[in-house]
Amino acid sequence: MTSTASSAPTGISSRSEAQRRVLTVLVGSQILSGAGLAAGVTVGALLAQDMLGSTDLAGLPSALFTAGSALAALAVGRLSQARGRRPGLAAGYLTGAVGSAGVIAAAVADTPVLLFLALFVYGAGSATNLQARYAGADLAAPAHRARAVSTVLVATTLGGVLGPNLAAPTGDLANTLGIPTLAGPFLLSGTAYALAALVLAAWLRPDPLLLARGLDLQQRAEATQAIEAGDADPDPARTRRPGLMLGASTMILTQLVMVAIMTMTPVHMHDHGHGTAASGLVIAIHVGAMYLPSPLTGWLVDRHGRTTVAAASGLTLLAAGVTAAAAPADSVALLALALALLGLGWNLGLVSGTAMITDAVPPATRARTQGMVDVSIAVAGATGGLASGLVVSAAGYPVLAVAGGVLSLAVLPAIAATARGR
Repeated sequence: MTSTASSAPTGISSRSEAQRRVLTVLVGSQILSGAGLAAGVTVGALLAQDMLGSTDLAGLPSALFTAGSALAALAVGRLSQARGRRPGLAAGYLTGAVGSAGVIAAAVADTPVLLFLALFVYGAGSATNLQARYAGADLAAPAHRARAVSTVLVATTLGGVLGPNLAAPTGDLANTLGIPTLAGPFLLSGTAYALAALVLAAWLRPDPLLLARGLDLQQRAEATQAIEAGDADPDPARTRRPGLMLGASTMILTQLVMVAIMTMTPVHMHDHGHGTAASGLVIAIHVGAMYLPSPLTGWLVDRHGRTTVAAASGLTLLAAGVTAAAAPADSVALLALALALLGLGWNLGLVSGTAMITDAVPPATRARTQGMVDVSIAVAGATGGLASGLVVSAAGYPVLAVAGGVLSLAVLPAIAATARGR
């Protein structure tokens, strides 16, 4: 009895200290990876359009690197489950860096097949950037879990905002090196992903998932002893908790809508005479809105509940779609507003959905389940990216924007069905 009582404060203290260190390291790596992610998103569709001479497959790059992120999410999740977050996340970022190098090589050789293969590999960086949010939640107390997730997400903002705005300077650097201008941002993404991998490999200690798993086993053993001694009642909620399907559905839907509209916005702007700098600014605002509101979103989720914020995500995405459809093609300001709302809606869905998933799954199987959920999210993104080009080619950008906004409302009946099932 004395042993248990004395060990508890030590466990709480070590967990709290480890969580602070983990969040500090994750913040550093996310700043770097945010730059790598946003740089490629800015020009991927434009590079494919330039090489193919058509807008019909301009959505294919987004589909390919989100499809690649699906495979990477599965691999990172399984590696993290077996070895911990540190090797899983570091390997994912290194793979993204290799993909960036492949895109540059494809642009130099003017080989579309190599470009598409490289974009598929490049998707590993996007998957890893998202998987890092789970590492922030591993050691967090349930009442502060969404805020821990938001801390990791908001760290992406700095790199995510800087990345697109460096599209023009990195294009100039690429020209100096004899590389096509549109491949320039991938110089930044490759370097950023490699540095993010180095930061995690060197400093993400203790491993948050492995420590959380050990602490969970210790707590279960102590609970079992208390039950056997007659000092406590069994708690079935420890092994079965609600929220897994709703959390996954919320994130899948928001990813599909966000990727579809985001992918074709630079192409839409380019077709109406806007340059790379203008589209880079709009994407920078979008990426900022994806991550910058995270602290407020985390507080709202912890304070007002997961499902309330998930419902707000659907309504915000609807507003984004309507605004994008109504915006005149020559209005950078209104397109930027639409993309800001798009990013905010995605943020509300991601933070609330991530909190639901982490609440629902115990540490013993957490990484594998999270990896499978992120596979579904990536597949949804790939579907949205691929379909976006076809919809715009057949019916126009406004139709795509409105359709995405209306589709986002599907989260509302899912929330209602979950509430009835409780």
